[in-house]
Amino acid sequence: MKKTLSLVLVLSMIVLAFSGCGKKSKVAQGVGETVIKVGNVAATSGKYAAIGTPFNSGIQAYLKKVNDEGGIDGKTIQFVHYDDEFDPVKGKAMTESLINDDKVFAILGHFGTPTVGATLDLLKETGIPTVHFATGIGALYNEDATSAAKGKGLFPIQPIYITEGRLMVARAIEMHQAKKIGVIYTNDDAGKDILAGVENQISKLGGEYTVVKEQINPDATDVSSAALKLKEENVDAVIAAAIQSTYPTIIKGLISQGVSKPVYTSYVNADPITISNFAADYSKLTEKFPIYALTWVDRNKEVEVKEFQDAITAFGTPEYVDNVHAMTGWIAANIFVENLRRCEGEYTWEKFMDTMEKDTFQNPLGGILSFANGQRLGTQSMSVSQVTEDALGWETVKPIEDLNVILDKITK
Repeated sequence: MKKTLSLVLVLSMIVLAFSGCGKKSKVAQGVGETVIKVGNVAATSGKYAAIGTPFNSGIQAYLKKVNDEGGIDGKTIQFVHYDDEFDPVKGKAMTESLINDDKVFAILGHFGTPTVGATLDLLKETGIPTVHFATGIGALYNEDATSAAKGKGLFPIQPIYITEGRLMVARAIEMHQAKKIGVIYTNDDAGKDILAGVENQISKLGGEYTVVKEQINPDATDVSSAALKLKEENVDAVIAAAIQSTYPTIIKGLISQGVSKPVYTSYVNADPITISNFAADYSKLTEKFPIYALTWVDRNKEVEVKEFQDAITAFGTPEYVDNVHAMTGWIAANIFVENLRRCEGEYTWEKFMDTMEKDTFQNPLGGILSFANGQRLGTQSMSVSQVTEDALGWETVKPIEDLNVILDKITK
């Protein structure tokens, strides 16, 4: 397999020349006179189809819009998709097929923690540009992606848990002047990655900031002892480093132990259904403590949201006009296409990667993205939402801001 992949890498880096629009253009595999071929592997059947199908529809809706408007340099963008059913063995084989057989120029929207985890080495070895990963696993976090072997071709867009952990620390300090931060974290990838981000940012800030951490099992039904420890340590703020299944249990544990400090959590928990699992306990509190979640998709951008909704309807899937997964696919395709335009006809992997790093990108439904100087941190621009008094939903209390902007404010 390594021999085959090495051959693919060599062939893909061969530069071809052809005449187009009166000038010579350099291209890599997957680029023809009339087509730029991209693809992905995503679960569009089975348990995770409710995420994968709208996600791919968002990608395809944007590509259709671009193609209908004339494409890129007169080239239409062809999208090749394989359904791995969230199976990493299938996912790896299908990713190899995209690179070796379909010879796509790039992978657009690599989907799901199992497949992404199983193929990161493959992506690095081949060097193929990969834009957006539909997962927040910490293996994507990289502050020094300066070569193919180090992941120069990998461009995560959505939040990575490690980056979220850093942002939660910054927001807790900004909003509540927190110095001692308590973390209740699940002993799984999500929990440990958020904790890693918390410790990363605390280390960068130095001396006066400390962390108190308590580990729990992802299937825990009672976390009272962990909550009690944070109460005894008199922390200034709490970070609930867990995803949907365990997060409500953490909130209930804090309530049961009378921990009334502000709580921060990941964007994956920012939905009304998650709140409903602790709403009864929260509504009984006489004095409610604030419960926050980071968010990265801004539904208040009326013009941009309408553009998405019109396109997803034109694609034939109007049922996804309010679907955040479809919005995520739309964001991924938007940034990919924007970088193709910036390549100005030189469609090589090297040019594409260098151009991705050169200037920032505007997330059409969010903040600013930067991949400069080997940064592969996912989005660093997120807003803060808070559980409403009636515990029926979330309301925005802080606008989308970049991590570095927040850090500048708290370190001055």
